[in-house]
Amino acid sequence: MAAAAGAYSTPREHVEWIRRERYFIGRDDKNPLAEDIHQAVLYLSEELYSKDVHFLMELVQNAEDNKYAEGVTPSLEFLITSKDITATGAKTTLLLFNNEIGFSPSNIDSICRIGKSTKKGNRHLGYIGEKGIGFKSVFLISSKPHIFSNGYQICFDEEPSPDCNLGYIVPEWVDENPSLSVIKNLYGPSKSLPTTVIILPLKVEKESAVKQQLLNLQPEVLLFLSKIRQLSVRGDSDGSTCNTGCQISISGEDNCQTRRNFNAESYPLHLSVQIGDKGDEEQCCYYMWKQRFPIKQECISKKRAEVDEWVITLAFPFGRRLNRGMRKSGVYSFLPTDMETGFPFIIQADFLLVSSRESIQLNSPWNEGILSCVPTAFMNAFTTLIKGAHEAPSFSIPFLFNFIPVEESHIKLLDPVRQSIKEKIIGERIIPCELNNSQKMFCKPSEIKRLAPSFWHVLIKAQKSGVDILNLHSNGSHIVNAYLDNDDYNNVLGFLGVNYVDLAWYASFIRGSDLPKGMPDDIYVELLHFIAQNWNSCFVDLPLLRIIDATGGISLLSVSQATNGYQKLCIADNDEIITWLINWNREFISVSKLYFMPQTTQLSLRMAKSGVMDWLKNSVKLQSLSLYDYGSIVIKSLTSSKLVIAFTHFLYHSRKYASEWCLQTLLSHLPIVDEYGEVIFVKTEVLVPASMGKWITLIGSNPWRGDKYFVLSREYLATGNFAGNVTSKGQILKFLQQHGKASDVPQVYPPNAAFKTVYSPLTTDNAFLLLEWIRNISFCRTNYKLQNFFNCIKTGSWLKTSIGYKPPSESFLPSSHWGRLLCVASTLVDIPLIQKEFYGEKIMEYTEELKEIGVRFDFTDASEYIGSHLRTAAADCTLTRAKVFSLLKLVRYLGKVSLSPSYLIQSTKTARWIKTSIGFRLPSESILLDSEWALASHVSNLPFIDTSFYGEQIADYMTELQLFGVLVGFNKNYQIVVDNFRMPSSSVSADAAIFILECIRNANIPDDLFRKLSQIKWLKTQLGYQNPGESFLAVLEWDCLLQVVSGIPVIDEAMYGSRLWSYQAELRKIGVAVTIDDFANAIASRLNLLLKKTLITNKNVLALLTCYRQFIKKHIPFTHDLSLFSRGKEWLHTNLGFRSPKASILFGPEWEPISSIANLPFIDGNSAFYGYSNEINGFKNELKAFGVIVELKEGAKLVIDSINLPRDPSVINAVSIISLLHCIHNLKENAESLPKEFKKKMKSRWIKTVLGYRSPEESILFDPKWSLQRNDGPFIDDTFYGSELTSHKNELEEIGVSVNATEACLLLAHHIKCHSDITTISRVYLFLNEHKWEPDNDAAEWIWIPQGGGEWVSSNSCILHDKLDLFGSQLFILDKYYDRKLHGFFSRVFGVRHGPCVGDYCKLWSSWEVSAHHLTVQQCSAFWVFIAQHWNSSTQKFLLGSISKLPVPSNDEVILSSKQDVFIPDDLLLKELFDKVSETIFVWYPQVTTPALSRANMNKIYSSIGVQSISEAVEKDESLRTTGASVRDVDQKSLISNNRLLRIVLAFLSDTSLDIIANERHRLVKYLLDLEVLEIDEPVTVSYKLTLSSGTILDLKATRMFCWEKDKAKLFLQRDEGGRKRKRDNIEYATNFADVIAKGLLSEMPDQIASLAELIRLGCLLDFEEDAVDYLLKTKNLQLFPEDEEFLSSISLTSCRIWKRPKLEKLPQ
Repeated sequence: MAAAAGAYSTPREHVEWIRRERYFIGRDDKNPLAEDIHQAVLYLSEELYSKDVHFLMELVQNAEDNKYAEGVTPSLEFLITSKDITATGAKTTLLLFNNEIGFSPSNIDSICRIGKSTKKGNRHLGYIGEKGIGFKSVFLISSKPHIFSNGYQICFDEEPSPDCNLGYIVPEWVDENPSLSVIKNLYGPSKSLPTTVIILPLKVEKESAVKQQLLNLQPEVLLFLSKIRQLSVRGDSDGSTCNTGCQISISGEDNCQTRRNFNAESYPLHLSVQIGDKGDEEQCCYYMWKQRFPIKQECISKKRAEVDEWVITLAFPFGRRLNRGMRKSGVYSFLPTDMETGFPFIIQADFLLVSSRESIQLNSPWNEGILSCVPTAFMNAFTTLIKGAHEAPSFSIPFLFNFIPVEESHIKLLDPVRQSIKEKIIGERIIPCELNNSQKMFCKPSEIKRLAPSFWHVLIKAQKSGVDILNLHSNGSHIVNAYLDNDDYNNVLGFLGVNYVDLAWYASFIRGSDLPKGMPDDIYVELLHFIAQNWNSCFVDLPLLRIIDATGGISLLSVSQATNGYQKLCIADNDEIITWLINWNREFISVSKLYFMPQTTQLSLRMAKSGVMDWLKNSVKLQSLSLYDYGSIVIKSLTSSKLVIAFTHFLYHSRKYASEWCLQTLLSHLPIVDEYGEVIFVKTEVLVPASMGKWITLIGSNPWRGDKYFVLSREYLATGNFAGNVTSKGQILKFLQQHGKASDVPQVYPPNAAFKTVYSPLTTDNAFLLLEWIRNISFCRTNYKLQNFFNCIKTGSWLKTSIGYKPPSESFLPSSHWGRLLCVASTLVDIPLIQKEFYGEKIMEYTEELKEIGVRFDFTDASEYIGSHLRTAAADCTLTRAKVFSLLKLVRYLGKVSLSPSYLIQSTKTARWIKTSIGFRLPSESILLDSEWALASHVSNLPFIDTSFYGEQIADYMTELQLFGVLVGFNKNYQIVVDNFRMPSSSVSADAAIFILECIRNANIPDDLFRKLSQIKWLKTQLGYQNPGESFLAVLEWDCLLQVVSGIPVIDEAMYGSRLWSYQAELRKIGVAVTIDDFANAIASRLNLLLKKTLITNKNVLALLTCYRQFIKKHIPFTHDLSLFSRGKEWLHTNLGFRSPKASILFGPEWEPISSIANLPFIDGNSAFYGYSNEINGFKNELKAFGVIVELKEGAKLVIDSINLPRDPSVINAVSIISLLHCIHNLKENAESLPKEFKKKMKSRWIKTVLGYRSPEESILFDPKWSLQRNDGPFIDDTFYGSELTSHKNELEEIGVSVNATEACLLLAHHIKCHSDITTISRVYLFLNEHKWEPDNDAAEWIWIPQGGGEWVSSNSCILHDKLDLFGSQLFILDKYYDRKLHGFFSRVFGVRHGPCVGDYCKLWSSWEVSAHHLTVQQCSAFWVFIAQHWNSSTQKFLLGSISKLPVPSNDEVILSSKQDVFIPDDLLLKELFDKVSETIFVWYPQVTTPALSRANMNKIYSSIGVQSISEAVEKDESLRTTGASVRDVDQKSLISNNRLLRIVLAFLSDTSLDIIANERHRLVKYLLDLEVLEIDEPVTVSYKLTLSSGTILDLKATRMFCWEKDKAKLFLQRDEGGRKRKRDNIEYATNFADVIAKGLLSEMPDQIASLAELIRLGCLLDFEEDAVDYLLKTKNLQLFPEDEEFLSSISLTSCRIWKRPKLEKLPQ
């Protein structure tokens, strides 16, 4: 048909022919394929509109697949216009202009068909289209596309043609709308119209999408197109549709470098894009890496059958990608997909795509194979980029590491790619090292380490400042280049596993460098900050810390030195004193061990980060010292007098820096040098030198040295010069005195100690000096601390008085107004008065000081003086009756003269001088007896004044006695009575009892008195005198309580009268029961006692119930204790003994059924205890109020607790069980749970089921809805229990009965093994399957096999199907016994396998090994097909452990032979050789029906399970045996010294991948030149031996043409009589010759022997023709270097062995 189409001379005729011949338009007959074409068109329609095809990419793809004339720059232009040039009513039209060669007739034929693309099968020619819809994708956006090309003017309509009822593919000729002139005007009248124009009137609904796709056109679309170099989008100038366009162009493929060792090439591409006519041009350079890979066998695709290699291109953008703000496609198949990989490079390959081109097919082996090669391509490209830029500066390399895919891709298919890239990079020396020269060095990620950024910062700064940084690699680790080792590459380096150096590295580096001492202070502080942030013990011994030493120079301390306590690192706490402290510290450094950091370092630390100072303070123990801190530390180390004096000078000169407080404090801790030259550390006071003080005149020599009072040395008066500061004479002592650190009397503060001079009379001057001293001391208000000091002054006789020198404490200095009275009193007592005549009036200036030391001035003091004498007399019992009256009279006299007697009285109050009825007492303890005290005297022991001693006249001094504190008059003084209470020995009268109650009311009664009163029988009751705790005050309303118990003692109201009722509170306090609560509590107590003694009777019970009834009527509440008794105590008699009301049941008819299965405590009125009267039944309401259970509903809990099922379940009737279920129901209604004990009792077998009695947990409540029968399991016998049983479903479930399907499944499964009927078992299986039952033990024997007598088996021994009928003797095949409906159940629940697994096949093979020596081909094929299809590492392990024999072919059968005697025929020559002696040593192969059964794959399987290849197993003996053979020389040049042979060998050895130096290459070639070539008349043989497991040895020989004895430099060849085999174009000759030469030369490089042999073989077959050899070397990318050419030229003919006339020789015998 195509030939017929080509017969038409014009395009129009061609189109008409298609319409007539293919679609039968204009013909009378019908197209026989019309229906098929119609279906294909429908399929095309569905394919088009079910996919969101990216139409723009389809159009670009078509343009790329077009052909272009030579010299033309392929371009594609899009123009969008609002003109309806097709007259289709379209508001917008898109035109495509393509400068290809144009549509050919075959192209037109193809476009008018479905799936008949001219590109099919031409993938290898560069075509990239494949989907079969191609151009037809335009129907997505246009319902009537037009094509103008090479004279063709056609359009297609998606609507079916009325002539043939087909759309999409029927061409229509276009005469106008549009015409070519219209198209040319739109394109540009001045420009030449491209060959092909496609016009697409757009669908209305697609206009915005088309415009959006045009606007979003990615510039990178050109990267991987081999033809199109320019792409543009624009709008027409007249319309408003799209006036803004863009132009994309690509260039730069000229600089292409071929990488022979990788089969790759690399080149840069420059992509540019310009938006609009005047827009700025954006550019980006892409490094392109294109590498070819052989296609893996398992990845071959039918769609790519013509492709023989994968070409993978990776694009690395150097700069911002030109994606114009759109999604960055990461995967291209020549054109972009919508897949964003997240990788920083682009992957291009011939992927298989989904029909929409949005993504690659994710489950395609072809695509997976391509992606598996991407890591290798990336690694090769990346290595070339990193190591190829020899001249590039170091800082340019790190950028390249951004291409490593660190982040995970959201596409799971790419995860292995990313991981494989990582693994390859990790194994490559790719990370640049930091070197101190221009040399570049690379390491593996595992061999290199990073430095912390902060440490890099320090190093770089230090280097810039001139510090010599040693080689970083000299400390045990290679270091990452500084430009790469920064935060920008953290993710990359972390991804590659590049770790940081450990902290020990930093310590080692710093120790070996001059960093701490040589760098400027600001950088030094940064170094400290780094160490602080990474503090570790490895830094402890590092000389790191800068200090000023004793000479003033800079030294280094380690942290261990600074923290060992011997040397301390310091800084000043403010800038002002840094230099001051550093200078003075040189005076004290020998003892203080304080080392200051240099001033500049300290200033730099001020501006450092807080972490440095924190570290220095916490870890280095750096001390930031103020002047005070420094002084405090130095003071502690001062041991010599010289240093003490020096430090005193330091303090004197530090006044300008130190506060007064600082100086005072330091001076207080400063040791001194005393008058003897000793250093005094502990001191209380310091006295000025004796020559300068007053103290020496008052106290003589220093009496208080033992109290740490010291006298200063005279050195403090001398001049001094310290740390460059001069001090003049006397300034230091003055300084110390000004600050109170050196004192004199009267300023000195004395110790709490005596001094001797005050025990002797003092002169007036010393007396006044002493008083002045006392005044200064008193000002401090610390006299109480100086008791010894003041005592010696107070008691020393140094003060002159009227009766001689007396202590101040015994002296008086009276005032004028009471002096006369004192003089009168002194006639009776001698009073010492200070002599004013001796001291003068000045003494009056020191009255306060005299008072302080005991001198008395007031009348009160005199009164106290007189009182003290009276107390002494009273203590001596010398105060007679007369003296007492005299004292009283004196008091009365003082009152008369208007002087207060209070001080006199006060001074005598503390003496026991008044005689009372119970002895001498203090006045305040005595009472003057009168009538008011009469009753109190009967019940107490009170101290009344003894009138028999003093007489009645003592009462006349009532007023004076009261002044002294004597108690006069009762005045309701009940408390004193209580305090002295005494119970009368005889019976207590009514009045005394009432007085006692008054005392209780008005006084505070101690607990022991209450206890005493409550325990004594002093209250009269109807039962006699009783103690209060046993007595009651009765009320008429409560008399019914007296009926409950007898013997209650009630107080005798007749004796005490009605007044007793006013003392209810007091009576209650002493234990009398006065309230109903007390009374009732007593009744309850008596009842409890009766209960304890089990003496409760029917009378007590009925009386208590009667009393409760009366209380209710009178609205009197039952008391607490009585309620507790009546509700909580076990006082009610039941058939089970006494019980509490709540534990008792009032028996009635409704309790009859349950009583047979429960032990219940019934109150039975018809019992002996209750007198058979049923009287108690009349108190039903009262009993219920107390908590007695009177109804079955209320007693559910008690029934549950008391359940007692009979051992014989047959005696339990159904009514009892229903009653029990009612109780459970009632209990659950109250939201109570069943007790554990009850549930335990329920576990016995008492429920009647169709299978006998079972426990609830073994029973099921039958549900008629279930697809089961009642005999299928232990269902409850509902015939026995009646229909009411089903209404108690919840109660049955509560006690463990299975009521739902899930629970029923568990019991049915447990019971299933009781059945042997497969119908019943199948029914149960179906039920279990329906309700998703799961077994608790998968390994149990759950499956019934009915064969024979039947047996239960485990799932491991079963499979569902055995299609090949191989496993009948080994496994149970379930589809033989069970319906298909159960197969899923067996698989899901029991894990029954659908078919046999690898393990089963291995067991099968093992059984064959034992039982069958011969197998059919079908059996063996079935086994190995399965193994091959399921081959993995697990399968390999199975086979290794189970297979000892392997198949070998034998006629039409397969026999099994020992694995050690079976071999893989990897060498066909050997196979042919050994087949002659044995046909059963080579492994059998199945027929290849799938790729898994290929010979290669089977060899892989056989090899992995231990089968040797024949080439490995055979022992080869190539030694030449020439004994007695004739040999002759052969022209070497004709065989060996051939120049082209040598060129081939040298070119091969020069391959850069072998890296063989020139001298070595030339040495190998000389081996050939030095060979002696000999012809031998005997065959050159090789011996092959194969040893079998039986010990049999197969020994065979084969002839060969050559043999090279390398140690003798001889090459033997077998004589060729006819000369036929010696020809170089003979394949056998060429092969043997190439093999012997290659093996002889490359014995040390066995992996290269085959490659060299192949080259020599080709050269030999080409007869080493010069041009052919040169071309051969070029095709293999091999060449000779100048040194090799020179070597060949140097070989002269004379260097070769001179050929002589052949001489026949005999080899020695």
